[in-house]
Amino acid sequence: MNRSVLDKKNIVLGVCGGIAAYKSVEVLRRMVKLGARVRVIMTRSAARFVGPMTFEVLSGNQVCVDLFDEKDDAAIRHIVWAEDAHGVVIAPATANMVAKLAHGIADDALSTFMLAVTCPVMICPSMNSNMFEHPAHRRNLDQLQTDGCHLLAPGEGELACGVTGPGRLPEPVEIVDRLASLLTRKDLAGKQVLVTAGPTREAIDPVRFISNPSSGKMGYAIARAAENRGARVVLVSGPVSLAPPLNVERTCVSTVDQMAEAVFAHLEQSHVVVKVAAVSDYRPVKTATHKIKKGEDSVQLSLERTTDILKEVGKRKGNQFVVGFAAETRDMEAYARKKLKEKHLDMIAANLIGPPDSGFAVDTNRMTLFFADGSQESLDVMDKQAVAHLILDRIVDRLK
Repeated sequence: MNRSVLDKKNIVLGVCGGIAAYKSVEVLRRMVKLGARVRVIMTRSAARFVGPMTFEVLSGNQVCVDLFDEKDDAAIRHIVWAEDAHGVVIAPATANMVAKLAHGIADDALSTFMLAVTCPVMICPSMNSNMFEHPAHRRNLDQLQTDGCHLLAPGEGELACGVTGPGRLPEPVEIVDRLASLLTRKDLAGKQVLVTAGPTREAIDPVRFISNPSSGKMGYAIARAAENRGARVVLVSGPVSLAPPLNVERTCVSTVDQMAEAVFAHLEQSHVVVKVAAVSDYRPVKTATHKIKKGEDSVQLSLERTTDILKEVGKRKGNQFVVGFAAETRDMEAYARKKLKEKHLDMIAANLIGPPDSGFAVDTNRMTLFFADGSQESLDVMDKQAVAHLILDRIVDRLK
């Protein structure tokens, strides 16, 4: 199941003539992968960097370069596309196109189309640093914001012209994420959501530790979805290889005690707590100062209980809505309901570990949701981002 906000949305991708136009191909590919129906309008200059055929093959739609193309309905295509569009993104947007849009100039297919657009628009400027910093260009960007356009600031770094500074087109993953955020309902605006993700590690000696296979994908998906829906998100993350979700405050920890400290520091200010992290239940009583060398055939390791963060959150909660996760190998419902009651949770999301389409490290999950009122909901297998949004749907319903 694809629960991306871009699924089945009509998106128009505008491509202007800059070296960064090659990144637009990946922007298109990512939007199509998320289920968007994408149409592409290119300037003539853009077509000198990347051929229209590339965009036609990836989008499955004819590309518009010229309003007076003799093919099909080119003469009114820009009006039809503007009326059908749910969102528009121009990436890259050159200084020339920014100036045209700021002053209502319509002298090519893209600028003419933009005058007919009424849906949300995201502009991604990309150019030489001196051009980007020029007062005239900055005034034009200010005007576009006043007109209601959403601007995605360029990154800084070495540009194709050899200059180092602002002007780099953001990476395609960021562009698509910000477009999805722009089109997502903001039903968590004004709320702080605290999410934990990933594993914890408890040291045995300087080179060995007790941990688990958690990749952090589910927790990061929930943090990303909550940010897209307008929440201020605090993500407390164990050791993972994932990039932090955009516009999310991430605190990186390793041990259970470190995670507990970070969680309790943000608990009082949070409206929703989603504890996805796979926390170690035990740790060594003593940690060896030096690496334990091979010796006897067996080694005894004494363990002690760690802090039960979720149970403590349940004890301390006031008006917070608290969600736990349970990964089980058997008797999933019995263990989940027991955990739900003993830890004073409002909801728990449970899944069985073992099936190839659910659990650690994979991109999909098969979850069952259990609620404090005794109800439950079984979900089909779906990607973890879809699971994240569905869990947030249920949280929002109950917050009302």
